[in-house]
Amino acid sequence: MTRKEATAQGGASSRPGGRRSGARRSRPKGRSRLLKGLGVLAAFAVLACGGFGWVWLKLSGDIGTFDQGGVAKDRPDDAGPGENILVIGSDTRSGKNKELGGGEGDIGRSDTAFLLHVYADHRHAVAVSVPRDTLVEIPRCRLPDGSWSEPQPNTMFNAAFTVGQTEKGNPACTQNTVEKLTGLRVDHTVVVDFNGFSELTSVVGGVPVCLPNDIYQRDLSPKRPTRGDLVFHEGLQKVSGQRALDYVRLRHGVGDGSDIGRIKRQQAFVSALLKKVKEKGLTPTRLLPLAEAATGSMTVDPGLGSADKMLSFALSLKSVDLHNTKFVTIPWRYEGERVAIVQPDADRLWAALKADKPLAGAEKGTSKSADAKNDGKDADKSAEPVTGAGITVAIRNGTTVPGLAAKAAGILGTGGFTVASTGNAADLTAATTTIAYGPGEKKSATTTARWFPGANLTETGTPGITVTLGRTYADDPAAAPATPQSDTPAKPVGSDARSADENPCEDLSYG
Repeated sequence: MTRKEATAQGGASSRPGGRRSGARRSRPKGRSRLLKGLGVLAAFAVLACGGFGWVWLKLSGDIGTFDQGGVAKDRPDDAGPGENILVIGSDTRSGKNKELGGGEGDIGRSDTAFLLHVYADHRHAVAVSVPRDTLVEIPRCRLPDGSWSEPQPNTMFNAAFTVGQTEKGNPACTQNTVEKLTGLRVDHTVVVDFNGFSELTSVVGGVPVCLPNDIYQRDLSPKRPTRGDLVFHEGLQKVSGQRALDYVRLRHGVGDGSDIGRIKRQQAFVSALLKKVKEKGLTPTRLLPLAEAATGSMTVDPGLGSADKMLSFALSLKSVDLHNTKFVTIPWRYEGERVAIVQPDADRLWAALKADKPLAGAEKGTSKSADAKNDGKDADKSAEPVTGAGITVAIRNGTTVPGLAAKAAGILGTGGFTVASTGNAADLTAATTTIAYGPGEKKSATTTARWFPGANLTETGTPGITVTLGRTYADDPAAAPATPQSDTPAKPVGSDARSADENPCEDLSYG
């Protein structure tokens, strides 16, 4: 029996196949869904602390599953210690969801997802949020008629859930996208809606949150002509029910008004809930409503599709410590109104999780600055990222791997380059990346080459700079375009981590 099989004994499959959604539809654009994940984590935490298995026997009928047909056959290897759980938020306009602000329309959507890595020691965990607007490659995904879609390069991450345009959404496609993005195999996938969470937050007696300033009705509804009534007062307070939903949806009137800021605020909310559950514990009388709210709001893969399997998995998390439960966001930067992934930082994050290693910068007190080792002496020398401002390039895919030119264009665009065009090269057998430049453009070509480690520079008589991507770019993440720093070491992976035991008033703006 393997380690993961031992972890999952009692019926919990550690390697489910593809899933078909039992998910629901979303709220209007601009409202995030990280709240759904807290139900799963909170329910697991409560069961692990209390061990009330009899509750799950009663709730078996409430646990919905989706089928396995939509997960890609070409998946990352079943290798590496630890467990990876993908949590996807979805909602619907039907029933109580609409009363609480559920979405409109007839297409299932999800604007929030995070990948929870539970370390092999079952004492540490990291949840990595992926912003909804992150530009990624959505691989082939199964459609309702059984056919498969074509890959979609340079596409917003949350579009994966809408592939097929169905009311239930497409969680298998989101899983395929996450596996393609991270190179990690997903052990379990959970889709959660929000209709039970007003009850959930009430059952635990409210969740402590903290705001840097007063919040009014117009902050929740920006089109409102007047400021309206006070909704949240400045400082520490406790929220439950509708107020908890309003808090996690809040975007305007706090911090920089970004979705990234809201993700950080939601991570603080989940942290506060888990902390309260762990510290307070629940009696069997109070546990049952919590479990009912959680299981009634989620759909899981077959590996978690019964009470005993869910309990077995929950008990495997019993020893995960709050301080050792970290929340991070995938390394990112803005690309216009979208979010681009920062490399090689992201690949270093995935590599650490695959190897089951702690994140180097996740502990408080760990240096968050490359200059710390010099006692700040070189702080004034920390160079800005190398910029492509004023440089125009054309990008050609010199391989048969689809989507490479668009991927490189998206990353270069974040560095200030102007991408004149993308497309396929005449020769699709390029082994290495080549940067061809015209007369007088060597300096700009050399700057461009710093984004493509190992690229060859070639001078031609044709004006302009053309990047032809080779197999080194397709096969080796280290050869992918990255934002080079002028001799400045990379920021430690996990330096933006938040622990589940942190004070909710830490970092009030959250972005």
